[in-house]
Amino acid sequence: MKTYFVATLLIALCALSVSAMAAELPSSNNTVIRAALASGKPTVADFGARTCIPCKKMAPILEVLNRELKGKANVTFTDVWAAPELAREYRVQMIPTQIFFDANGKEVKRHMGFIDKADILKELRAAGLK
Repeated sequence: MKTYFVATLLIALCALSVSAMAAELPSSNNTVIRAALASGKPTVADFGARTCIPCKKMAPILEVLNRELKGKANVTFTDVWAAPELAREYRVQMIPTQIFFDANGKEVKRHMGFIDKADILKELRAAGLK
């Protein structure tokens, strides 16, 4: 009975970790970021890595914001190991880095390190989120 319980618990934990991984935003490429910047909506472009601890803490925040702000603002994530050319193009020096763009696609703010949901929203409002 004890072995059955442990096995069931392990299966449940694996299922939870797989569903949590699936909730992460896909890594953006140049086309996705350019489309976001040309959309006429404010954008936060997060540059990080799937293996970075602060980046892992930000992943659920970005996913929630992506859902909540659909049609009002853009939320992108770029894995710098999957797209090093984008990290260079956007002059990313450390991860995570969040770059905030206004509705015209102009960079208005840059933040390095973990940033919480309230502060992301504050910066997006300053960039024109209504």
